[in-house]
Amino acid sequence: MTQDRRIRLDARYVVRPPFLFRWEASQDAHLLLYPEGIVKLNATGGTILGFCDGKHTVTELIAALTARYDSTDSDAITNSVLNFLEVSRDKGWIQPEA
Repeated sequence: MTQDRRIRLDARYVVRPPFLFRWEASQDAHLLLYPEGIVKLNATGGTILGFCDGKHTVTELIAALTARYDSTDSDAITNSVLNFLEVSRDKGWIQPEA
């Protein structure tokens, strides 16, 4: 069985256990913690994973980022978000909400 590699725009993602996503003031960054280590996210990565709460669709996430960055190039934001989500899914950080 082949896994579908595409991120669906109507999907809702969550951070997958055992990963823990949180803001760490001492690092001045969002972190993704797991038993073997830590991933320090840049501001955009932290924003994207913040929307991976099972409540927001990918479409809603893209719309929020487009508005936040007041961008007229929504295609660039869409491609960047989809790429980040695909990499995050492939690394096992996120999964579709069941």
